[in-house]
Amino acid sequence: MKTAISVPDELFKEVDSFAKEHHYSRSEVFTIAVKEFLDKKKSKQMLDLLNEVYRDIETSEDTTLRKKALKHYRKKVLKEPY
Repeated sequence: MKTAISVPDELFKEVDSFAKEHHYSRSEVFTIAVKEFLDKKKSKQMLDLLNEVYRDIETSEDTTLRKKALKHYRKKVLKEPY
């Protein structure tokens, strides 16, 4: 799809120079840059969601359950005596 965008002159010159030096079209450079930008945004959103999910402090019940599960895992799965 074709589209027209406005960019500062200095940025345009930098992109044009990079494209020529690395044998890309300007469109390829802009496409790569936008894809990387969107990928970073998605990663940031995922990190924010994970941080939100795990931000709560572990309750004493959670700690007890986690310790019991670990003990069970060691005894039944790893076959460790402790």
